[in-house]
Amino acid sequence: CGRGPGGCRGGRTDMALRCAASLAAGRQPRGPRREGAMRWSSAAKPSAVKINEKASREKILTLESMNPQVKAVEYAVRGPIVLKAGEIEKELRKGIKKPFTEVIKANIGDAHAMGQRPITFLRQVVALCTYPNLLDSPSFPEDAKERARRILQGCGGNSLGSYTASQGINCIREDVASYIERRDGGVPADPDNIYLTTGASDGISAILKILVSGGGKSRTGVMIPIPQYPLYSAAISELDAIQVNYYLDEENCWALNVNELRRALNEAKAYCNPKVLCIINPGNPTGQVQNRKCIEDVIHFAWEEKLFLLADEVYQDNVYSEGCQFHSFKKILYEMGPEYYNNVELASFHSTSKGYMGDSAKLYQCFIWGSPFETSSFLPVLLLLLGMCPTEHLPFKQEKESVLNNLAKKAKLTEDMFNKIPGVHCNPLQGAMYAFPRIFIPSKAIEEAKAHKMAPDMFYCMKLLEETGICVVPGSGFGQREGTYHFRMTILPPVEKLKILLEKVKDFHIKFLEKYA
Repeated sequence: CGRGPGGCRGGRTDMALRCAASLAAGRQPRGPRREGAMRWSSAAKPSAVKINEKASREKILTLESMNPQVKAVEYAVRGPIVLKAGEIEKELRKGIKKPFTEVIKANIGDAHAMGQRPITFLRQVVALCTYPNLLDSPSFPEDAKERARRILQGCGGNSLGSYTASQGINCIREDVASYIERRDGGVPADPDNIYLTTGASDGISAILKILVSGGGKSRTGVMIPIPQYPLYSAAISELDAIQVNYYLDEENCWALNVNELRRALNEAKAYCNPKVLCIINPGNPTGQVQNRKCIEDVIHFAWEEKLFLLADEVYQDNVYSEGCQFHSFKKILYEMGPEYYNNVELASFHSTSKGYMGDSAKLYQCFIWGSPFETSSFLPVLLLLLGMCPTEHLPFKQEKESVLNNLAKKAKLTEDMFNKIPGVHCNPLQGAMYAFPRIFIPSKAIEEAKAHKMAPDMFYCMKLLEETGICVVPGSGFGQREGTYHFRMTILPPVEKLKILLEKVKDFHIKFLEKYA
């Protein structure tokens, strides 16, 4: 702006330093000149430099000063085990010898990183929308071009870079509503009750923010399944809400039991106000798929106890076991009649990063009234729309079926191979994309883990990583009943690589038992 060589900001900094030097020398600084510049004798300059060198101001942001709620947040999926995996990868790149040649990151459901090919039709439409000049190219099919033109017409200035409404672009919400109606056999879906958000954390945190209130015994309690996806405990911790655990029944294929819900609720009433009930179906990390009767019981429980339901249904396309079927909470709530759907409040979620698409931009559809969401990013919204809209595009259908059939085979392969390992038990992988086997850890290993100040299953997983290069997440990061130990592993690697991975786990576990027996 022309006020000295440093501009406005630099000029003000220089002025502040010179003021400090003058005060330190016992002189009163002269007032600023009208043109905004200040002049001082050159003798003051060295003093300013000395003060700047000696005065070490206390930092504002430190581990001690940071928000304690944020500091308490833990996210096991990307925790210490993953940091260690990153260090090992760097060592391998430097040529440091290990008993393996690569780190296999089986800790997270990153489909494309594990070799799953993107759905061609989706990428074609995204390419056309991001670079409309390609609409004239003969390399793209006409149905992809038609879809792209329709989407661009719904954008301001026919541009993907334009802002969207806070709730999401209207034409996309209408298409999502149509998808939900088809999925639920004609149960009506209102576009005005659909919100498009970017990211699991943002979507769930936004809803929890408006639900959490009160203090002391009236502070909001949020009921979550154990084992749970760590996003929930992290969001609850950040909001300083009260986590209320209910345990899934491992002996009954991780079933949800309403008597356990009631136990957890009644105990929590002594120290908080439980008013939110979270359900993950299909389960993560446990992979169970809830039957219709179970969902009806949960909805009745929520109606009876006046609880707000959060239904995490991001794996709804991933159902593998015979006899299992995905039922949306919205559909069953509606079919239970007006006494229920007029009184039970529900927010349900879906995502493009799971299912068969695997694109990392996550989108959640939220059936909730009056939530203030920021303008949503358009690319993930576009992926959501494309995945939900019907198409007669044959390659799309073939690729989708291929991905889901392949996942079903890998789910069965993983279950069978784990159950052949002594000291390992794996429940049927009915859905989602993870195995959560229970592992036996000898008492000597437990003692050594304590000496290293680690949870026993963290110790086990760290040893597995260091000796085989396989990165999985300890069950303690998801929660588990005391005295039991697990790990979560994705089933996403290609079949042949998955077989090698499972064989390595088998060999490691047998050696681990022999060493600590």
